[in-house]
Amino acid sequence: MMSQFDLVFDRLNDLLVRVEALLPNQQDMTNFDAATAFRWRKQGHNGYLQPVTHPHQIQLDALQGIDEQKQLIVQNTYQFVLGYPANNVLLTGARGTGKSSLVKALLHQYADKGLRLIEVEKQDLIDLPDITEQIYQRPERFILYCDDLSFEMHEPGYKALKAILDGSIARASENILVYATSNRRHLMPESMKDNLDTRHIDGDIHPSESVEEKISLSERFGLWLSFYPFDQTQYLDIVRYWLAHYGIRRMNDAVRLEALRWALARGGRSGRIAWQFARDWSGKRKLAQSLRRKTRQSS
Repeated sequence: MMSQFDLVFDRLNDLLVRVEALLPNQQDMTNFDAATAFRWRKQGHNGYLQPVTHPHQIQLDALQGIDEQKQLIVQNTYQFVLGYPANNVLLTGARGTGKSSLVKALLHQYADKGLRLIEVEKQDLIDLPDITEQIYQRPERFILYCDDLSFEMHEPGYKALKAILDGSIARASENILVYATSNRRHLMPESMKDNLDTRHIDGDIHPSESVEEKISLSERFGLWLSFYPFDQTQYLDIVRYWLAHYGIRRMNDAVRLEALRWALARGGRSGRIAWQFARDWSGKRKLAQSLRRKTRQSS
């Protein structure tokens, strides 16, 4: 039997559901002129688009060592903003190589041409039908952006994303694309058992049903971009770029050695690590210069 507390709780929950149904529709409250980037947020059982008034501003030229990936995604996005056919994009690979920054840079590049970015967290992917319902008749071009995406089996957002990518009973909207970044190429964990279940028939390889299911989501992205760890030359080139950005025009052997030590201490070479080193080095140098000026002025 239910306790009196359980009965009260259920009645309060029913009351909240009824009150939420009477609240104004968040679709009517979204000001699409307030920003070029938005986040999907939940308030109780309802979701809404929250404007990001100060989005991360990064230029395409600042992304070094990924020229091929940059060219492909820029071409795809340019087609999209001009109203031509374009593909959903999956960006996979090593951490810190510019996957997320590249998507943000596209907004900076094409916002004046009507491009808009909506960031959707993985746990909110089940709300994708509600999001598309709000924007499919808008004149802007929307990228639904899912960062660091991966799934475990049977997660509810998995099927919702498949439906948006491939279309369900409703026709896919022409003004919406999905751009997702992930460290997993197929977005789902892969186990040894999956490979053991693979069959060989008359010389042909037939993947197991579990393998087929795991790749069925990633293959719905029309454009795959792979990102790889940088070698030492690429890493130092990125360090040099960011040092120049912070006002240090010359990278001598001492700076180069410190940059390599910085990467070694962090267990890898990436664009993010190069940027972090440049910030640290330039900050220390500028602080030292400021202290020397103050010392001379006081003496």
